Amino acid sequence: MKVLVTGATGLIGKSLHASLIAEGHTVVRLVRRRKREASDILWDPASGLIGISDLENFDAVIHLAGENIAAGRWTEKQKQKILESRVNGTRLLTESLAKLQQPPKVLVSASAIGYYGDRGAETLSEMSARGSGFLADVCEAWESATQRATENGIRVVNVRTGIVLSTRGGALKKMLLPFRLGLGGKIGSGEQYMSWISLADQVRTLIHAVRTERLRGPVNAVAPAPVINAVFTKALGHALNRPTILPMPAFAARAAFGEMAYALLLASTRVIPQRLLASGFFFKDREIEPTLARIVKEKL
Repeated sequence: MKVLVTGATGLIGKSLHASLIAEGHTVVRLVRRRKREASDILWDPASGLIGISDLENFDAVIHLAGENIAAGRWTEKQKQKILESRVNGTRLLTESLAKLQQPPKVLVSASAIGYYGDRGAETLSEMSARGSGFLADVCEAWESATQRATENGIRVVNVRTGIVLSTRGGALKKMLLPFRLGLGGKIGSGEQYMSWISLADQVRTLIHAVRTERLRGPVNAVAPAPVINAVFTKALGHALNRPTILPMPAFAARAAFGEMAYALLLASTRVIPQRLLASGFFFKDREIEPTLARIVKEKL
């Protein structure tokens, strides 16, 4: 296959790029700043610039680009940046794909389980209604921006990703130092659900979505066994052979991270990958304890 990838320099994008190349596919990156490879294609979502003719003759497009939601405190300016980076970029890409003489057969576009909001212990599938809050608003607008591609006959898969576990980036990397120092512990009550997926399974999910014609619309990219925060932190402590006795109270999380703390650390989202499992996808990492033990061991 010939695959176009946006967000190829991020945590997921780098691993996806390597996996596709290893499988023998031709991969072209759509990049914003400068070309690092001769095949790279430049675009500028902020100003609406993209070379439409450069997008011809791809079999698939995997769209991962967007501002890091945990890059800083959620000021109104930062929240607008998060929203616009996803919606404007996705709209520009899908409207451009709709104009092609030879459009791709499939667009796999990133989304997030933030779509469901804070739902306590409720079990959530792709059939569940959207929740409330900033991330739910972003995800709904993000997914809606792919509509033009669907209308043009392109199969669109909106991959709603959970917490991606890797020591190379994301939430787990930020947690490693305090936990290795014995300063880790549950956050808030510890009863909030965390829906997670290993980086390896996340990449496999994206490739599976490209290959599986029956998949379209929202698809939850999370392991089948979400866990509460107290279980997650205990498992991470075991993996690192460190105690987890110093909790972070909810008020301390809010003081340190503002609104972002509620959405990313204290909210409870218990999501299952119903459509992935029904499509025959096999998770290599299904349970949190062996997954964390493997991932941490690879780093050491």
